Amino acid sequence: MRVKVISRSTDEFTRERSNDLQRVSRNYDPNLRTQEKAVEYVRALNAAKLDKVFARPFIGAMDGHLDAVSCMAKNPSHLKGIFSGSMDGEIRLWDLATRKTVRQYSGHQGAVRGLTVSTDGRVLVSCGTDCTVRLWRVPLASGMDSDEDSSDNKSIASYVGSNGFSAVDHQWEGDLFATAGGSQVDIWDHSRSQPVNTFEWGSSSVFSVRFNPGEPNILATTGSDRSITIYDLRTSSPAIKLIMQTKTNSIAWNPMEPMNFTAANENCNCYSFDARNMKEAKCVHKDHVSAVMDIDYSPTGREFVTGSYDRTVRIFQYNGGHSREIYHTKRMQRVFCVKFSCDASYVISGSDDTNLRLWKAKASEQLGVILPRERKKHEYMEAVKNRYKHLPEVKRILRHRHLPKPIYKAGILRRTMADAAKKKEDRVRAHSTPGSMPRKSVRKNRIVREIE
Repeated sequence: MRVKVISRSTDEFTRERSNDLQRVSRNYDPNLRTQEKAVEYVRALNAAKLDKVFARPFIGAMDGHLDAVSCMAKNPSHLKGIFSGSMDGEIRLWDLATRKTVRQYSGHQGAVRGLTVSTDGRVLVSCGTDCTVRLWRVPLASGMDSDEDSSDNKSIASYVGSNGFSAVDHQWEGDLFATAGGSQVDIWDHSRSQPVNTFEWGSSSVFSVRFNPGEPNILATTGSDRSITIYDLRTSSPAIKLIMQTKTNSIAWNPMEPMNFTAANENCNCYSFDARNMKEAKCVHKDHVSAVMDIDYSPTGREFVTGSYDRTVRIFQYNGGHSREIYHTKRMQRVFCVKFSCDASYVISGSDDTNLRLWKAKASEQLGVILPRERKKHEYMEAVKNRYKHLPEVKRILRHRHLPKPIYKAGILRRTMADAAKKKEDRVRAHSTPGSMPRKSVRKNRIVREIE
């Protein structure tokens, strides 16, 4: 007689080490697991709530400047170093790991308005209102923790311009850097004391400049005539100019999609454009209640951070209309500059209260060494949240943010004003000749014209 028995290999249920978890065989047949979706929904709900419980984005403040922090720059060859420039003319190099000053650079007689680091991370370029451009030697990563010769704190070169400078940026690959001052954009070489090229379009002041990360010869500027201008170094002439209704304070290119850039505007919004077709914005990013002063993209290109005059820092998805996170403290004043860290894990902000502040890019992220089991648990909870984020209760919890009372009231006032303007426009259109007032989309109504 033949008897049927259940047989399985001992390797399937035997632990290799005594402290290993016991292997458990599971049957994922949906007919046997009728409550699977309900259980997962409860897990998603709990994961969303726990995100709020453990949301502690603020890590610490770095103080030392005597005046407002006006600009910052990352070192592409050193992960934990960041430079900051102040309105009192001082430049500091900070170690983000210890949140302490590593080196101080003194030489500017006025406010420092722009900082940038060369591609190899060896040279720091600064410019200011004292009409000078200065080059400084950057300490190696091995010398960040040690006190080196103080003579390295002196500038290795100083170039004098005809106007005060408001911004500077270095090529992502190359030896050239650009400065914005007065109504012109100057292109400099490290080894020359005079600009190798100069661009000028109109008589308005230029106060922001950014090189394209994908094409080193393309750069974009913003001016006081409410313009965004793109220049090409190969043709030695401006390529295109876009005039908006309000001026743009800063601009940032997407490092993963170099044809796209986002502009931080004075009207509380950010506008993402495709440089190949600037007749309309690709996306309008709303939520700030005052002028957006600075913007910086994450190295991943999937999100960007903004700093505003309303004393808040916000993080947006690159294609999202509303912010993913909002950071604020009682002591933080108007935010003039923001940066993502080189590993996209942290955000650094510089404000009017002389402090730099370090934030987590993900508010509830666990810092320190994470065990493999913990990492798998986090990944599972994130996947469950994404699966059920469209359901009302999960969506409500994920979207909820505590706002300072002035920001909350200002947001309500802005929405009321927008609704009133829309009603007025509808009334005027209703009493006008049909077709005389065509409707314009939100992506187009802030653009005045495009000049080529």
